[in-house]
Amino acid sequence: HGATELDEIGAEVLPRRTPAPAWLPTAKGEEGDFCLRSSDCAVGLCCARHFWSKICKPVLREGQVCTRHRRKGTHGLEIFQRCQCAEGLACRLQREHGPADASRLHTCQRH
Repeated sequence: HGATELDEIGAEVLPRRTPAPAWLPTAKGEEGDFCLRSSDCAVGLCCARHFWSKICKPVLREGQVCTRHRRKGTHGLEIFQRCQCAEGLACRLQREHGPADASRLHTCQRH
């Protein structure tokens, strides 16, 4: 092993490379494109569940509603997942000026 094979005319025989499956995107996915993981999506997007498939969705900006998961593993139960908050933001209970229990809404807020 280790020696390179030569064919009848002396040219090197290179190992065959399996081509990528046709369904794999060659460029990063844009918003709404199907994906398997966030690395399949363009910058500023994440791969999140939408019904029974996954698509590239925008990462959340300041003030946008986000989902806070109390227990690990509950993210997979959602039919419509949201992306995480953008860098420098955290998903926190929205501050209201009324009664403390008026809103259970979480939004992306600066640390």
